[in-house]
Amino acid sequence: MKKLIALTLLLLAGAGQVNAADNQTEAFDLFLADFNYEIRADMKASSKQLIKMIEEKKAILLDIRFAEEVKVWKMGFGLQIPLNELPKRYRELPKDKIIVTACPHKDRSSLAMAYLRTKGYNARYLTDGLTGLAESLRGDDAKEFREDTGCCP
Repeated sequence: MKKLIALTLLLLAGAGQVNAADNQTEAFDLFLADFNYEIRADMKASSKQLIKMIEEKKAILLDIRFAEEVKVWKMGFGLQIPLNELPKRYRELPKDKIIVTACPHKDRSSLAMAYLRTKGYNARYLTDGLTGLAESLRGDDAKEFREDTGCCP
């Protein structure tokens, strides 16, 4: 298991950056050592919770899908940083907001959430994924969200 975690962190940090991977491993070790039920609950956000946090200007959506996925289907709000670019671009994210990572389901977004937490961000992953969010924001709900948040031109 430790080898799998180290390999994952090495891939996230970028091949050939052994010292960076070692630092990431230590940060992830600390994250896991402090892990409890409260953190488990705090690392998740449903679409309804995300919508409320965005309306209250407490959170931002971070779409971590690959660029070709975004070209086919955009959410129209939030930030987009592909998961494989996150190690180089995470500093673009605001530290004063909850970062809710999202992909179509939740596999990649949970990796992004854990990575961002090791970097000191208050990050969560979207439990019902972008497909669930899209279902929550359709019809009148989309119109109200757009008007309430001023998210979209």
